[in-house]
Amino acid sequence: MRKRVLAVLLTAAMAVSALAGCGSKSTESTGTKTEDTKAAETTTAASAGKNEMAVEGDDVTTLNVWTFIELHQQFYVDMAEKWNEENPDKKVKLVLSNMAYDDMHNKLSLALESGEGAPDIVDIELGKFPAFMTGKIGLMDLTSAIEPYRDTVVESRLDIYSKDGKIYGFPTHVGTTVAFYNEDLMNAAGVDYKSIKTWDDFKEAGVKYYEATGKYFACIETSAQWMINLMLAQKGGNYLDADGNVNITSDEMVEVLTYIKEMQNTGAFATVPGGQPDNEEAYPFYNSGDYAAQIMPFWQTSRYTNYMTDLKGKVAIAAVPAFEDSKVQTIGGGGTGTAVVAGGEHADLAAEVMAYIKLSAEASKEIWNVLGFDPVNTEVWTDTALTQNPDNQFVQYFTTYPFDVLNEVKDSIGLLTCFTDEKMPSINNEFCNVTLNSIYEDGMDIKEALTQSQETLDNEFR
Repeated sequence: MRKRVLAVLLTAAMAVSALAGCGSKSTESTGTKTEDTKAAETTTAASAGKNEMAVEGDDVTTLNVWTFIELHQQFYVDMAEKWNEENPDKKVKLVLSNMAYDDMHNKLSLALESGEGAPDIVDIELGKFPAFMTGKIGLMDLTSAIEPYRDTVVESRLDIYSKDGKIYGFPTHVGTTVAFYNEDLMNAAGVDYKSIKTWDDFKEAGVKYYEATGKYFACIETSAQWMINLMLAQKGGNYLDADGNVNITSDEMVEVLTYIKEMQNTGAFATVPGGQPDNEEAYPFYNSGDYAAQIMPFWQTSRYTNYMTDLKGKVAIAAVPAFEDSKVQTIGGGGTGTAVVAGGEHADLAAEVMAYIKLSAEASKEIWNVLGFDPVNTEVWTDTALTQNPDNQFVQYFTTYPFDVLNEVKDSIGLLTCFTDEKMPSINNEFCNVTLNSIYEDGMDIKEALTQSQETLDNEFR
């Protein structure tokens, strides 16, 4: 019953949430709002409320939890009940407060600064996390709590919530960047997605598809950086230099944006309404077959099942293209880290409980079954009873088993280390408000556009 209830909540949240691009309204450090932020936008101050577990007893420890994602409340309660069943001597009662996105993060900042009113546990969105990593860090070092799961958890997803060798957040998913191909459309055009291994293959497939159909193969991003971040990581590039200074005019950045411009110049690749695939304006264009491919984080699976229903049984998931000299195959995208407030009376227990709720094999199964996310615990990735379950909606939707590609790339999931830097929100805003539109919409010279944006950011951080 709980699974059905949570699935309904997820569908409802997605149905009413609207996606802004990574412009001034963006809060995601990867260049756009993620599945968590989008769900959070359905929570307003008026709808914020509490969810309190029905568990009593003198031996029960109450833990206060703040979140901006209503979906997490029920998931946390479900998993806490499982924790209590398995740990009768360490029972907990979660009291969850659901708040509007900005309200919660602002309230947390004030609570940590004043030393009063902070919760035991709190969800912090990836784009906001760097702000809590400056000065005196008020969050608990979770490294020891993670240790029991360390060997099976994707390390790069721990790194995004880390500083100076200490981990301060439990990830929810990997967000592995994968390729989504409309297999039906590509087969009709004589294009085999399985032959696409490199970016040159991707571009050539796009040209062949465009010549056969007159329709676009994939989109050029202007309101997000999913494909750009992937290609930049593959090139070994970054948005910052070794000293942490903004460095968006690097050779690697110029190479990536130039390559994408060359794809656009073929005519087979074009900007899409909304500026990226994960956008309510873009979904109809994919659903109707105006675009055939997407390069997106794995959690895009839920967008397909909710917003592109006409494509059921037509879309394959595959490994992303890479350069011949790629440093990594793929990267994770998006996320929310669950933190424990340092110095709390029950901080150690809170850390142990949340490690179980976010990282255990039991929790990972539910993260996949209910939410459709790729769990950070790879132990479940090879459980075919789970990953190939014919009753699972995601298994039913796609023409390939979604976890096949995850197992193919799991040893080469990298990270842009700049994601955790406090400069990244400003960099992303500049890219999505100015830089990418200047290049791919207005035709501005790439080096000139990057130089102007570099000067803007230098002035901001001077």
